[in-house]
Amino acid sequence: MGIEIERKFLLADESWRSGVETSVRMAQGYLDGGDAMGTGKASVRVRIAGAQAFLNIKSRERGAIRQEFEYPIPLDDARALLALCAGGLIDKIRHHVHHAGFLWEIDEFVGANAGLVVAEIELPSLDAAFKRPAWLGREVTEQPRYYNHALAQHPFAYWSIEEKA
Repeated sequence: MGIEIERKFLLADESWRSGVETSVRMAQGYLDGGDAMGTGKASVRVRIAGAQAFLNIKSRERGAIRQEFEYPIPLDDARALLALCAGGLIDKIRHHVHHAGFLWEIDEFVGANAGLVVAEIELPSLDAAFKRPAWLGREVTEQPRYYNHALAQHPFAYWSIEEKA
């Protein structure tokens, strides 16, 4: 069983761009319906990242710790599964930036979630210390509206002023 310990942040500025090592375009969707914190115990996601594809199952728990299972699948299967997804699809560019010994994954959303940029860090433990990059903004780990599953159902373009604040 895989455990993911991930914290999510908004960005304070664009200075992270100078540290980008690699970037990959991603398309992903959810085969289960409902919102990010719905009644189901897990979300089932299909993702195409460049020329690779994956099926991912993640427990639906609020916060930084979740069970996660990910399996490679054929690209043609992933394309067919994306057509079956509930709600909208997520379209984003994932940028990889190393800072002070940790890999940061910065998701720059396009399409219906354009304008939203979120940084994620996976940690070895919940209390693991890490050095905050200068470009890091406020933490949104505990706010389900920033979860990809929620963004597929209620894209950033449709958020109210209060939701964006």
